[in-house]
Amino acid sequence: MSLDTRLRPSPSLAPAHPARYALAIGRILLGWIFLWAFVDKLFGLGKPTESGWLSGTSPSKGFLSHADGPFKEIFHSMAGQLWVDTLFMLGLGGLGVALTLGICLRVAAVGGTILLTMLWAASLWPDSNPFMDQHWIYAALLISAALADAGTTFGFGRTWARLPLVRRYPILR
Repeated sequence: MSLDTRLRPSPSLAPAHPARYALAIGRILLGWIFLWAFVDKLFGLGKPTESGWLSGTSPSKGFLSHADGPFKEIFHSMAGQLWVDTLFMLGLGGLGVALTLGICLRVAAVGGTILLTMLWAASLWPDSNPFMDQHWIYAALLISAALADAGTTFGFGRTWARLPLVRRYPILR
């Protein structure tokens, strides 16, 4: 072992780069957006009573039935379907929990990017820009957080990574 190697701090003791803090904060904020959307659609917050998913109201019907653009027929046919509502709510809740806690970021990045791409496609064309809107910014933040392992800063990513299941299947990191 060279002297140079002995003097370098171990990666677990090295201070986090300032950009990791920014990504961790962005991860938590984006997690809150998804978590709040889940809770709002689950209980129908801010709406008349009996308007949440628990009361039998479809969380996808209002948005998808008013979709416009080149894929409107596909989205109109999906509106209010039980499987669509279930996947949508699982996606919102799962993304919110994963991002807020800093766990399972790789799966969250893939699933979240798919969800955001579909939401973008259902709202074509963006009003203020022919292509770019917040869906792509959110997807970029999701992917960046997963690639930078941002769950280890202000999150449970290190503890999560030590679980036997996660060690066996690294995609769960």
